[in-house]
Amino acid sequence: MVTGASRGIGKGIAQRFAQEGAKICLADVSEDPLRAAEKELKEQELEVIAIKTDVTDRNQVENTVNEIVQKWGRLDILVNNAGIIRDNLLFKMTDDDWNHVLNVHLTGSFLCSRAVQKHMVEQNYGRIINLSSTSALGNRGQANYSAAKAGLQGFTKTLAIELGKFGITCNAIAPGFIETDMTKATAARIGVDFEAFVEAARQQIPVGRTGKPEDIAHAALFFASEESSFVNGQVLYVAGGPKA
Repeated sequence: MVTGASRGIGKGIAQRFAQEGAKICLADVSEDPLRAAEKELKEQELEVIAIKTDVTDRNQVENTVNEIVQKWGRLDILVNNAGIIRDNLLFKMTDDDWNHVLNVHLTGSFLCSRAVQKHMVEQNYGRIINLSSTSALGNRGQANYSAAKAGLQGFTKTLAIELGKFGITCNAIAPGFIETDMTKATAARIGVDFEAFVEAARQQIPVGRTGKPEDIAHAALFFASEESSFVNGQVLYVAGGPKA
């Protein structure tokens, strides 16, 4: 189950996992992009289903999880990727800007993790992968997003402690600059051309390039593997260098 899977990082992770033979549920609140992603992956002969899901709605989350288990008999991997941005400086940030971002990132990850863990405990196996961000270390204009992503790191470590004895690991990935619709929205917010925005970021990254969704997918694949069973409660910064 990959949340926020209709595009960007979520879609990239779903595609990579499916290429490795996983059966994938694409979960997203946006109907049209979700169906487009499902169609695209099915045309690649990958085994996917798409279920419209608002991760902030407990009933929708639990219904999606139950549908997956009924269809395939188990649920091994959850990727909590769903997220939004409502960037603004603190003095301009509204209550809704704050609450909506925290609800999608944090409450959504909580609801999804709580829903899947009972199935993972029963099967004595599971992988939960949370998407944090380098913004967890602080980023101008992102008090809400930074707080949510930092919160996900604490959430990750707590789940690792609680669920490890059941064969369930929980780890987080903290992407740096990744070229997605979300970074395009950030460029628009600050009023710069996206290509110029990418180039400015590239110059600050030691490997000399910006990230792509597949870069995050490769890291997620490691955390999802059976071979990573002794890696638990970790935050992996995938940012092209040691400084986020």
